[in-house]
Amino acid sequence: MAQTDHKAERWITKHKQWRDEFIELRQIVLDAGLNETIKWMHPCYMLDDKNVIILQDFKNYCAIMFIKGALLDDPAGMLVKLTENTQAARQLRFTNVDEITEMAHIIKAYVNQAIEVEKAGLEVEFKDTSEFNMPDEFQTALDENPALKSAFEALTPGRQRGYLLYFSGAKQSKTRTSRVEKYAQHILNGKGLND
Repeated sequence: MAQTDHKAERWITKHKQWRDEFIELRQIVLDAGLNETIKWMHPCYMLDDKNVIILQDFKNYCAIMFIKGALLDDPAGMLVKLTENTQAARQLRFTNVDEITEMAHIIKAYVNQAIEVEKAGLEVEFKDTSEFNMPDEFQTALDENPALKSAFEALTPGRQRGYLLYFSGAKQSKTRTSRVEKYAQHILNGKGLND
């Protein structure tokens, strides 16, 4: 039997915009046997201490996010990448409770598949950091400042990717340079973009 968490239940019942939708999604996930907790300030559902699903709220929709969604079969093409750079997670998005009720059997199939992926110990193969675009402006800064280069190389791959995506996301060289200058000390301090 799935373990519930009063904090997650309170998060759901106090939610103004998507309360009914989250109540339905929660029941589907708990019926599948996943244990409930709160992580990243959202209800998270786990199997053997491994994160499998998170309920998410957005302005225009709510979602059930599959942590390893990239590994799920998606013959109906319903799973959505959060952004073009998302490598692992995928969402099923909803705008009203009737959608969830009508699709309950499909949602259950995705949930059960996510559980099987976790039981099998499958892992998403992430792109290597070296495969991400290195903006010229950042490469110049690294070449000119060996301490910055060492600090960047000491960051976790995820933090490195975060900076590379952020720096290269600017369309103009001036903006990329400004971003690099703004976050150089952050990197030297061993911090990620959002730390």
